[in-house]
Amino acid sequence: MQTNIMGWDIGGAHVKAAVINSCGEIIAVYQQPCPLWKGLAQLQHAVTAIMQELPDSTSRHAITMTGELVDLFDNRNDGVKQIIQTMINLLPVSEILVFAGQESFLKDTQVEARHYTSIASANWLASASFAAQKLGNGLFVDTGSTTTDILLLNDGQVLAEGYTDYQRLISEELIYTGIVRTAVMAVTQTAQDQGQKIGLMAEYFATMADVYRVTGELNDMHDQTDTADGAEKTVLASARRLSRMIGCDFYPDELPRWQQFAENIRGRQIQQIQRGCETRLSQHKLPQNSPLIGAGVGRFLVKQIALNLGRPYLDFSDLFPITIIQSDMTIADCAPAAAIAYLAATNKFNY
Repeated sequence: MQTNIMGWDIGGAHVKAAVINSCGEIIAVYQQPCPLWKGLAQLQHAVTAIMQELPDSTSRHAITMTGELVDLFDNRNDGVKQIIQTMINLLPVSEILVFAGQESFLKDTQVEARHYTSIASANWLASASFAAQKLGNGLFVDTGSTTTDILLLNDGQVLAEGYTDYQRLISEELIYTGIVRTAVMAVTQTAQDQGQKIGLMAEYFATMADVYRVTGELNDMHDQTDTADGAEKTVLASARRLSRMIGCDFYPDELPRWQQFAENIRGRQIQQIQRGCETRLSQHKLPQNSPLIGAGVGRFLVKQIALNLGRPYLDFSDLFPITIIQSDMTIADCAPAAAIAYLAATNKFNY
């Protein structure tokens, strides 16, 4: 590698980026909120904010994305096209590589309409491929703010049944649940409160960010999405939003009640993700010492699932050389961005 390379993961709610230096070390990672459904100006603002923080000038960039799915665009192909063009406009003097999944990397000048399907929502493949190269065997689980990716790794290869989001939802390699943006009503229809089973209201009263604020597990740096009611991001405000899910008023002296309620909802989400892990593991006999590799801002759940399954846990950050990161985020928080930077820098993508 002759120069720093920056990897970009352009999502529908956040933009993540990572910089790898000439020694193969990730030296900086970033995340900016980007509610892309509100318009391309959101992407422009997020990318500009990150570029202003760069430790050194960077002239090579590699891009992957999931943001093409937002309802700003007519369809996925339209989203891929507009996102790429926006990045070209924002990085006019740079070399830009676009990750096309099974077709590896393409220069932005090489991208044609026939490539759009391969480019769309391929970020999971970058992360899983990197982990497979480093470890050989394991179960890669990336639990983020919105979704969870679950991929079997065997003998240095990613054993993926699906490729598109549609296919991966069928195979359960993609589970649409995360620790910040997911509505509580999307995780479970019932919960336990004061020893009783109770149905949840199908209303957008609370998100999983409220659950993990109340349990004390949500890092403030990962909490970049508006609350359901637009109110503050505090434990008491989150407990109040959770109380609405079962038609109750909130009183501060009842906080322990809502902490137990949050723990119950947390358990339901873990069950959902663990079922997906068990489904993937049932497809292939991985040695019992093969680890679960945790990525994403919700990987603390992956660590718990590894314990439940009697398997070792490995943090995605530990796959990279130890270095000082100039950010409050970690490599594992922004796994696809870090993976895309490494794969582009080393030209070692293998699927």
